[in-house]
Amino acid sequence: MYEYLFVRIEVPFGFLGVSQKPSEDHQEIIRQHAQDGWRFVQIFAPGTQGSGSVAYFELIFERTAVKASC
Repeated sequence: MYEYLFVRIEVPFGFLGVSQKPSEDHQEIIRQHAQDGWRFVQIFAPGTQGSGSVAYFELIFERTAVKASC
């Protein structure tokens, strides 16, 4: 069984509907979570602004779930 973690990175909406630089560095987030045992699975950009620019990215991580002892 696996557990999943979703990390949202906002992409600010700038002048004339142009997306700005993301609020956080996705590569650094992936490295940090890998040190905690998370495996990067996918980057997903589900929403778009009115101009077609992405509103945010979601990084998806997984790791083996730890079973609780009885």
